[in-house]
Amino acid sequence: METATPAPPEIAAQLDAARASLAESGADQAALEAGVEAACTVAALTHDTDLALGTMLHRVRLAGRSRDDPQIEAHLGFASVRVAFELERLGELHLPAGWTADQGLNAQQAEILRKMLLAVAADPRLVVAHLAQQLVELRDARALAPPQRLRLATETREILAPLANRLGVWSLKWELEDLSFRYLEPEAYHRIARALSERRVDRERYIGEVCALLQRELLRAGVAALAVYGRPKHIYSIWRKMQRKQLAFDQLFDVRAVRIVVDSIEQCYAALGVVHALWHYVPGEFDDYIATPKDNEYRSIHTAVIGPEDKSLEVQIRSRDMDQYAELGVAAHWRYKEGGARDLGYEHKIEWVRHVLDPTHATQLEGDLIERVKRELFADRIYAMTPRGEVVDLPRGATPLDFAYQVHTGLGHRCRGAKIRGRIVPLNQPLANGDVVEIITGKQPAPSRDWLSPELGYLVSPKSRAKVRAWFRRIDESRHVALGRETLERELARVGGGPELIATLVRELHADSADDLQRRIGEGDIGATALNQALTRLRAPVVAPLTPVHKRARRGSAARSPVDIEGVGDLPTTIARCCGPVPPEPIAGYVTLGRGVTIHRERCPNLLRMQSLNASRVLRVEWNLEADSLLPVRIRVEALDRRGLLRDVSDVMALERLSIDGVNSDTDPDDRIATIVMRTAVRDSEQLGRVLQRLSAVPNVLRALRLA
Repeated sequence: METATPAPPEIAAQLDAARASLAESGADQAALEAGVEAACTVAALTHDTDLALGTMLHRVRLAGRSRDDPQIEAHLGFASVRVAFELERLGELHLPAGWTADQGLNAQQAEILRKMLLAVAADPRLVVAHLAQQLVELRDARALAPPQRLRLATETREILAPLANRLGVWSLKWELEDLSFRYLEPEAYHRIARALSERRVDRERYIGEVCALLQRELLRAGVAALAVYGRPKHIYSIWRKMQRKQLAFDQLFDVRAVRIVVDSIEQCYAALGVVHALWHYVPGEFDDYIATPKDNEYRSIHTAVIGPEDKSLEVQIRSRDMDQYAELGVAAHWRYKEGGARDLGYEHKIEWVRHVLDPTHATQLEGDLIERVKRELFADRIYAMTPRGEVVDLPRGATPLDFAYQVHTGLGHRCRGAKIRGRIVPLNQPLANGDVVEIITGKQPAPSRDWLSPELGYLVSPKSRAKVRAWFRRIDESRHVALGRETLERELARVGGGPELIATLVRELHADSADDLQRRIGEGDIGATALNQALTRLRAPVVAPLTPVHKRARRGSAARSPVDIEGVGDLPTTIARCCGPVPPEPIAGYVTLGRGVTIHRERCPNLLRMQSLNASRVLRVEWNLEADSLLPVRIRVEALDRRGLLRDVSDVMALERLSIDGVNSDTDPDDRIATIVMRTAVRDSEQLGRVLQRLSAVPNVLRALRLA
């Protein structure tokens, strides 16, 4: 099996010195050698000394070396020690606890784990160190017990190899895939390996000779090739293509492949002429994706030829723009190979990481750039875990309550509390990447309406809020049915109709059943106007308007006062607007010069203040229950703004046969909360309570209350 690429000379010397220092301090020899191997791979890819030294130290620490040895920091430096600590954190992001290879891995969960690995990394270059360490573990996996080996191989194939592919770390990607394939599908691996009948080094030599020949012939033909390069297909890639296209090994023509990059479309076709002049092409294996691009806008020329030594060879020809678009644009290689859906935000962040990982930018990676990447990388998402190790993808700022609803709706409904890493936290505390969240539940679902309040910050996710609202709609359904039944019975009695009309109303108003009709009336889905019109059509001309205009009793000898004033004759009375009392609330009167007696609630703050100044003006007053009077009140409705909200509120008032004497409506542009204040008149507190209850049941209404 291949070994790590040697480190650059300037870094290799420092690695040798660090290895000697760690060996003197008592480091485990096997762990130290594995650490050196991983560090050399990291150094070759990134040219980053601190990252390579930190990778070596992390392997030593995994073997049990003390974590707080000041000698280590003195020899390796603080930056390297910090890398080792960060790698320990990344090491926690593996498959769920208790997972076994026969369970498989959900594709969505694997994708979330890859995103989480990138999001939690304090420095994106740590991901390369993590991949290099995984490669070293795979190389030595034959010594592991079969369950451990299968777990390691599955984790690599499902999570880490695709991540290496997306980041463009090709030299790690192919070996990670081949090694994991060897352990997971040993028979298929050895069958393809025998079919290739040549060592990888021989295939690489062959590709190198082909590229050199092509460059000479292109130059002779006057075609300026910007790049001619190739990489022999590795075993796992060959197997994937055989599976995907249902082909036998001898039907593959791209086991060996080279790519030619030129400057223009014209030179693409000129290069194609050179290739076909050199070798015989294979009929049926030519695709011109320049003339006919793929659905994802991928453009290139693909042809298969019988190359030197009579071996099949695939040649891809494209311009510089096509190559850049295929590698970095919407036709990116990793999506083409994995068949994944587009996620433009994720692709943008992948490009950020690729930029940071590029060794050519190593000297430019100052602290401010790293900090900028850390701020922008997955800034809109966080990734938390269940105690079993399953990763949950949430919007930034999400809370433990959002987490519970994302895991399962029933878990959210029964949520009573939460623990993060074993410590109890408030339900509205924002989560951080990598948090392990344990939800504390009750036996019965009991969501709180407070969870829907944006000011309290319990729920950030719109999906979670929708689940809570749906729960309350179901819970309130019985109340809506009762309200609708009461309204329907009253209106039928008013028009002189009986229960026999209900079946006709169900058809008329397109309800599913009598219960559905009552529920929709109670919810306000069927408003007063629609109900009135239906009854009018069924019982005309008996039906009177559903919303009659109430005439207020005039003061005078013929009018009955709504109150009786003890020990005083007929005096003009006024209902106080500050508290708006209604029967049967306890009341008192206050003599106002020139205005008669003003009626207040007994505990009205204004009345108590005036009583403290002049108690002699306060009179004992009782409600005159025989008087048929309407008393003014003000009602405030707060709701999430929507089209038709004011109409639905008016329909509720009409169902109670209440007139609206005045209305003011305003909507906050920030949170879209509408506030409606109405002036009306009611007979008593029972009617007022019924109106408030119905208004609260109107869709989108948060609360309805009487203003003092």
